[in-house]
Amino acid sequence: MNDAQIQTSTITVQVKFFASMRERLGVDEQTMTLPAGSSITDLWKLIAGEAKLPANTLVAVNLEYEDAGHVVHNGDEVAFFPPVTGG
Repeated sequence: MNDAQIQTSTITVQVKFFASMRERLGVDEQTMTLPAGSSITDLWKLIAGEAKLPANTLVAVNLEYEDAGHVVHNGDEVAFFPPVTGG
């Protein structure tokens, strides 16, 4: 595989964690490299080693809410945060 093929087979995304997600993982932001065509679920597995996102986790890609099956692209900003609750 040449350098051009390697570059197109992976993507880099900026990942941000908020509130209890940040506390749980011990980091507020990181850059991740993953295979092209990866979904939010794939990204979560790489980050946390878990098959599923915790219940009620909200995910935004480039400031738009997305579901766990959404495919991320090179340069995307992905944010994980728990839902806001009120009372």
